[in-house]
Amino acid sequence: MDKVSVLVICTGNSRRSQMAEGLIRAELGDKVDAHSAGVSPADRVHPYAVEVMKELRIDISGHKPKSLEQFMDKDIDVVITVCDNAKKTCPVFPGAPVVLHWELADPGAVPGCAAEVKESFRETAHIIRRKMSELEKIVDEIRAKKEA
Repeated sequence: MDKVSVLVICTGNSRRSQMAEGLIRAELGDKVDAHSAGVSPADRVHPYAVEVMKELRIDISGHKPKSLEQFMDKDIDVVITVCDNAKKTCPVFPGAPVVLHWELADPGAVPGCAAEVKESFRETAHIIRRKMSELEKIVDEIRAKKEA
């Protein structure tokens, strides 16, 4: 059975969407082909995103921010926006994918010392992790339709 393609979109593809891609691959990797992209990609993945994922034994150190344009001609089954900017500017993908909006606060925008900012990245990772069962149900429904 083909894997379900999942694309996570945010503004810079450096924090939330990268963390979500890593968690989706780690938890649903046998069922999905997960990617992430940004409306306006940053130069690099935020170091705290990499560190927090490493704490969860998920390696995103090799990830690079990618442009949404790279995925416009791809067959995407599930599109997940993780910020309001991405939701507003999310293009229409061919094939009518399932579109979800996970409104996640930007962990890099939290004021405070380094420890407080890093903790906000941990909180974001836990919020994303709690969404995995919802996503898995959707993925299973798509797989069942593809098999029928």
